[in-house]
Amino acid sequence: MSTHDKILRVGMVGYAFMGAAHSQAWRTVNRVFDLPARVRMALVCGRDEPKVAEAADRLGWDGYTTDWRRLVESDEIDVVDICTPGDSHGEIALAALAAGKHVLCEKPLANTVAEAREMTAAAARARESGVRAMCGFNYRRVPAVALMRQLVADGRLGEIRHVRAVYLQDWIVDPQFPLVWRLQKDRAGSGALGDIGAHIIDLTQYVTGQLVTGVSALTETFVRRRPLVAGSSGLAARADGNGSATGQVTVDDAAVFVARLDGGGLATYEATRFATGRKNALRVEINGSRGSVVFDLERLNELEFLDATRPAAEQGFSRILVTEADHPYLSAWWPPGHIIGYEHSFTHQMRDFVEAVATGTDPAPSFADALQVQLVLDAVTRSAERAAWTEVEPALAKV
Repeated sequence: MSTHDKILRVGMVGYAFMGAAHSQAWRTVNRVFDLPARVRMALVCGRDEPKVAEAADRLGWDGYTTDWRRLVESDEIDVVDICTPGDSHGEIALAALAAGKHVLCEKPLANTVAEAREMTAAAARARESGVRAMCGFNYRRVPAVALMRQLVADGRLGEIRHVRAVYLQDWIVDPQFPLVWRLQKDRAGSGALGDIGAHIIDLTQYVTGQLVTGVSALTETFVRRRPLVAGSSGLAARADGNGSATGQVTVDDAAVFVARLDGGGLATYEATRFATGRKNALRVEINGSRGSVVFDLERLNELEFLDATRPAAEQGFSRILVTEADHPYLSAWWPPGHIIGYEHSFTHQMRDFVEAVATGTDPAPSFADALQVQLVLDAVTRSAERAAWTEVEPALAKV
């Protein structure tokens, strides 16, 4: 059997918003990239049999099950892809790793630091047997973000002094929007902080190569009770029709914090689902001694770059259109100038994961990388509760 004949049989748990995005990527990855293994979309899992049966057919899976344990224990599965709410990440990932399955787990890795540490330790043990684990921070795979990291690593920005990161959404601005699982701490772990704040924490640490060491934070819940939910899909939902039936919102609606990086720079972060008019606005700006660079998800094929080593009369932010074949990932896609979109970041994620699993190398971000993000989330939560500067716990403690 040649390396290209190797088959990775994937089982995915969860089929809603992230499950659909992952399915599109699994369907596409071998059609775009020349990889040392081929993916087979073997099995998808969900609790509601009619819905998961329909999803399997619509999304392209060979079969379905309503029991994730059956999926994890099956000899017909090599990879377990976890796209469920955070309260089940740990149990599924630990079982999959123990069964010798490679694991891709959506972010944030877990709902608590203790769970994330346990998962990281299990992944480290499984690695000794050739089993690989990765956390799904897909924005790392946007070509412009990868180029941004390359500019920093090449020293084009010099010493990093400032990082500014925001992730702004508005999908729960309406106080009548129902109490979906993302607004319940026992399911989601936290609100805007863990859901979208995790992305910008990972993104800034990835791009700069520097870790957050301490934070001072504020969090707020603007709407504390909401109508009970009758049905939901992705980020859309409907109330149960009884206006008097409400439940408690137990997560943050918004989080803001300042931070120190271990390279000496200062950073500011804002994550909110109450930025009226902002649908999915992620923006990162990095200022260094030799230049600055800006990424805006709403213009994800572009970077703004300023080279401060140029003569003063020639300085100014320039627009880099990140669509050339020698830009990260883009040799597999279209001619220069033909832009790509959000879904491509997941295809690139699967490309890197399949490559790592098939060649026996370590995929990134690892569970250890995701644990470090979890430690920052935890420090932000503790800082907001204490109204005090809070150090980020060391990643190696208690693992």
